[in-house]
Amino acid sequence: MTREKLYIFDTTLRDGEQTAGVNLTIEEKVQIAKQLERLGVDVIEAGFAISSPADFEAIQQIAKEVKNSAVCSLARAVEADIKAAWEALKEAKKPRIHTFIATSDIHLKYKLKMSKEEALKRAVSAVKLIQDISEGKAEVEFSAEDAGRTDLKYLYEVLEAVIEAGAKVVNIPDTVGYAVPDEWYEKILSIKENVPNIDKAIISVHCHNDLGLATANSLMAVKAGARQIECTVNGIGERAGNASMEEIVMAIKVRKDQFPVYTDIDTTQIYRTSQLVSRLTGMMIAKNKPIVGENAFAHESGIHQHGVLAKRETYEIMKPEDIGLKESKIVLGKHSGRHAFRKKLEEMGILLPEEKVEEAFRRFKELASRKKEIYDIDIELIVEGLEGEKGRKFELIYNQAVSGEGIIPSATVKIKTPEGEKLGLAVGNGPVDATYRAIKNALGYDKEIKLKDFKIRALTAGTDALAEVFLTIESEGIKVSGRGVDPDIVRASALAFLEVLDRLERRKYRKKPLE
Repeated sequence: MTREKLYIFDTTLRDGEQTAGVNLTIEEKVQIAKQLERLGVDVIEAGFAISSPADFEAIQQIAKEVKNSAVCSLARAVEADIKAAWEALKEAKKPRIHTFIATSDIHLKYKLKMSKEEALKRAVSAVKLIQDISEGKAEVEFSAEDAGRTDLKYLYEVLEAVIEAGAKVVNIPDTVGYAVPDEWYEKILSIKENVPNIDKAIISVHCHNDLGLATANSLMAVKAGARQIECTVNGIGERAGNASMEEIVMAIKVRKDQFPVYTDIDTTQIYRTSQLVSRLTGMMIAKNKPIVGENAFAHESGIHQHGVLAKRETYEIMKPEDIGLKESKIVLGKHSGRHAFRKKLEEMGILLPEEKVEEAFRRFKELASRKKEIYDIDIELIVEGLEGEKGRKFELIYNQAVSGEGIIPSATVKIKTPEGEKLGLAVGNGPVDATYRAIKNALGYDKEIKLKDFKIRALTAGTDALAEVFLTIESEGIKVSGRGVDPDIVRASALAFLEVLDRLERRKYRKKPLE
């Protein structure tokens, strides 16, 4: 079987960031982009340049730092959008501008209020403008928004026209997640058969997960001839999310007998990428999430355990090592030295400058003094903390909470802020509530905060396990999420609360993308 390349277009930083409650800093977006480059994605959609100064700056910074992956900005079929996108991307080694206009009757009538003829003209003009403004340096991708509900004959006409105008990739989005697999297969196949110049462009699909069919629809599109999949890490995105990158990639890898394609993804980077995105977005990964969930390679049933011990393939179709999970070869603890620590970093594929290694080692020793055994996830979190701490507004210096039978719960915190160190004291209904009140007092935050979600879990085994707290709050109509990790549950809760307050402050000054 002759295999063709399937291009992976990752939109975690654009569509993924449009997830309700997610708000990444510029530094966090750059950090994720660098990891996506290590993962081997072909295109990184870094944002929507016209939507906000923060998005523009993030795209610009990513364009400067990423060399191996193409860097892309979204742009409506509007001159101002296209100019902003090119201005942000012009220093990229491989720039791409992704322009779009809605083509379905419902969008044309109620959202755009324009005729089919006008929309077609705008689409062609946008493609030509990208080439003119960038002097042919930017690759052009065109999306027919809501293609899933667009009249097929009109869709053929639009695609033929934009390809003739110079689009190298034509994206067919199931914008509202309405399609089912057989229908989507037929639609992509019909495009391949009825657009005369389709051989001059790559067919792409962008499937949403409203009916839980995004991955299935994407894979059926590959069978029909699509050669680019737009997806996100952990499947995050608008509403119910997007097609999940790790599911697409591993389905292609595991079922080679079904798909005549290959990807350039380094699958051993999947788990690390998934954990990074989860941590920075504050979105917890479901335990039963395919590929990257905590239970994806776990076996509790005695029958399953017996089978796996006898022959792994009886109940596992993938190896944990395929996605970057492996058993620790060096057991790290408080007596371990620098040599063992460096060896562990090498085994995990983590490369750090010398000064970062020293700081990571110091934090490792500090954690090891509080835990009997250090696991891979502990090292990951230490390293990610070093890479992503830049730009944080609040830092927890000290916290203490007192509670017990017959004692009024109270807490004291000291927080580092741009204005200096702040001290806060408070009582509450328990140690966590008292700590949250103390943090608000320290920062002088007097707005109402509604706790919408609070989850806690142990990341590792044992009574000294790292506690992971996921938190979602709402204040002044803004909903944000955060995450904190520490062996002390109260401190983990405090770290999560500070993260959401930090994101809340940034969110107030950021305009949401428009698509």
